[in-house]
Amino acid sequence: MLRLTSVVTGYGGIIALRGVSIHIDEGEIVALIGANGAGKTTLLDTISGVVSPRAGSINFLGQEVRGTSPERLVRMGMCHVPQGRMLFPDMTVYDNLILGAYSQSRKDKRQRLSADLERVYSIFSVLAERNEQLAGTLSGGEQQMLAIGRALMARPRLLLLDEPSMGLAPLVAKEIFKVIGNLHKQGTTTLVVEQNAKAALAIAKRAYVMETGRVVLEGTAHELARNPQVQRAYLGKGYKRLME
Repeated sequence: MLRLTSVVTGYGGIIALRGVSIHIDEGEIVALIGANGAGKTTLLDTISGVVSPRAGSINFLGQEVRGTSPERLVRMGMCHVPQGRMLFPDMTVYDNLILGAYSQSRKDKRQRLSADLERVYSIFSVLAERNEQLAGTLSGGEQQMLAIGRALMARPRLLLLDEPSMGLAPLVAKEIFKVIGNLHKQGTTTLVVEQNAKAALAIAKRAYVMETGRVVLEGTAHELARNPQVQRAYLGKGYKRLME
């Protein structure tokens, strides 16, 4: 579904991605882990068209999309839930969700919107309860649910999630990861960037580890969870016992 080959991205004189190559097959959850500054967010921004790469290839659904606008990529079926959620705080939950469907065609749009809203509200029942509430007054967990729900309104084939558990209480983060797992069962392919490596590897099929703009390790989530380097750097003492 998605394949990056030798992608290089920079900001001015700073190179943030140094020849990154990854792939995501349809139906997978793939995790991307690494320390702050490793280039994970830049990689998602590059994939979704927010930042243009200087070199390399980005192939999505069999098409070269390097340099394609974010709006066009959304219409193709790629949705990015950015770090920080980027909601419209002075608009209601309902209006934020409706904006997520802007890329849908006009044909049968009203019926599709109704079905998509019903789906989002079934996944996040609290959003139905907060339907008329301003997004900026929601809790952090509710805002993350709204950000994901807004992306789902575009009916994505590929969902890019940047730090979905950041700043959330452990129980709320656990609920978010449960939702990601359920979306996978419903057929949504997902690339998730996450500092909570334990949670990310628990739901992913495969994973990549990034350091200083490069992919330094890759494999199945199970393999990486047992890798001593990954355990020392990202999982903490005793995690191996949890995986057994």
